[in-house]
Amino acid sequence: MSMRRRVIGATVTAAAVGLATTGAAVGVARRRRQIVGRRDDEHPGFGSLRSAPVTVVADDGTPLHVEVDEVPAPTTRKGRRTPPLTVVFVHGYALELDCWHFQREHFRGEHSRGHVRTVFYDQRSHGRSGRSPLGNATIDQLGHDLLSVLDAVAPEGPVVLVGHSMGGMTIVALAEQHPELFGDRVVGAALISTTAGGLEPSRILFPMVPAWGSAGAVGRTISALARTHKIVDGFRRAGKDVALVATERLAFGDDVPGSYVEFVDRMLSATPFEVVAEFFPGFAELDKFDAVGVLAKVPTTVVCGTDDKLTSIGHSRKLQSLIGGSTLLECHGAGHMVILERYDEVNGELDRLIGLTGAEAGR
Repeated sequence: MSMRRRVIGATVTAAAVGLATTGAAVGVARRRRQIVGRRDDEHPGFGSLRSAPVTVVADDGTPLHVEVDEVPAPTTRKGRRTPPLTVVFVHGYALELDCWHFQREHFRGEHSRGHVRTVFYDQRSHGRSGRSPLGNATIDQLGHDLLSVLDAVAPEGPVVLVGHSMGGMTIVALAEQHPELFGDRVVGAALISTTAGGLEPSRILFPMVPAWGSAGAVGRTISALARTHKIVDGFRRAGKDVALVATERLAFGDDVPGSYVEFVDRMLSATPFEVVAEFFPGFAELDKFDAVGVLAKVPTTVVCGTDDKLTSIGHSRKLQSLIGGSTLLECHGAGHMVILERYDEVNGELDRLIGLTGAEAGR
């Protein structure tokens, strides 16, 4: 083992030990028991909603895992079948398509109007999609990927785009690259717990570092650790108690059922650290506020929890102020995973948005 590798390995070990020690000081084990003990009666069955997979190949050859919940094409008064409205859900950083569980259930279930076609896909290097080539793990590339998905599984008919966190950034990237789509194929958009720039990336992975810790220093550390990502993944698995407690603090505002926290923690843990490191620099570089005005062409809603610790409510307020005619739903006390924590409010807002598009069934 080289000296550099030993130094990095020692640094990771020291960090893990330090975090575990700090965790013990604040009662990590006790808090984990409290989280796990908060059981819900509904047993959501996270990860159980499936449809036949479709592989969409991105413009650089990366295979994207896509699932489509189909509905019959609506019939107009003249007896002609028209393409149904398609709602495309785009997930966030270190998550996967299953994070939309409650939204998928809603549009499948009895509360759905029954004529909304839904599309879910795993972003490149996430979930069941293929790994991105080096250098292509960028927000701009995610915008190109979204267009590839639209062209493959929603080539005709009206489309509403719904993005959470990095998924919202993906939609903004598409708007910058192809503004002509908005008001034509794209008839509505929802930006949830997201931003178009101004992020402090150090908060995404190291929210508990002292205030003097700079984003630049964190970025250099991430780059170094990426070279020993297998070691880091090992420590992440070993420190599962700390990870679960950190997930609750970062992802949620209120005391949600333990199954919610465990579900998000599983998705985060399943994302290799090498993937985390590849996308990380893009958050510091993100600056697309000049592009969001395109969304004023279509009904747009912005949603965020007031206790979001990753993309704070100020980001959503700024987005709403820059998108003419848009609305802002602030979910009081909710955290970054508002799509789980306040799914009823989010689903209601999506129903309202779809109604505003006037394209619910092509009628």
